[in-house]
Amino acid sequence: MAKIFDIKEEITIPNGVEVTLDNDTITVKGEKGTLSRTFSHPKIDIKVKDGVVEIHCKNPRKKQKALTGTFVAHINNMIKGVTKEFEYKMKTVFSHFPIKTSVEGNEFVIQNFLGERAPRRAKILDGITVEANGDDITIRGIDKEKVGQTTANIERATIVRNRDIRVFQDGIYRTSKGDK
Repeated sequence: MAKIFDIKEEITIPNGVEVTLDNDTITVKGEKGTLSRTFSHPKIDIKVKDGVVEIHCKNPRKKQKALTGTFVAHINNMIKGVTKEFEYKMKTVFSHFPIKTSVEGNEFVIQNFLGERAPRRAKILDGITVEANGDDITIRGIDKEKVGQTTANIERATIVRNRDIRVFQDGIYRTSKGDK
């Protein structure tokens, strides 16, 4: 007979944070804002009680073990986001043409990149604030995935095309990431 075992992970909810569960959707409220996300899997149960989020999986296989860890990481990131906020920093690097950056609505505009006349644009996702101060760019928000995606959008907008990348190392690069 096969041995039956369970995986049970617990996340303690800090003071000032409210976690609610509605069907498969977890909502986390804190001083910085509210985040909501759906976690659903037929073998994984999530419960919220007595200041603890319990993630339980009975007789898991390899993929369910991995998914349980993923659920724990996402919930921890949601709690960290509504309490501390995430902040990524980027730096503008150029040696040939001075790059000018600005924020226009929900777009990050990069002008004079490699001497191009048309500005390059990167999308800023909802709920994310971007500040451009000279060569330094700061991206902040409570959703870690949106902050990271906005950073990636800005970095991808400055890909060097049709030139030798060993010579033309101009661009906007991430220098640090983490919580504020």
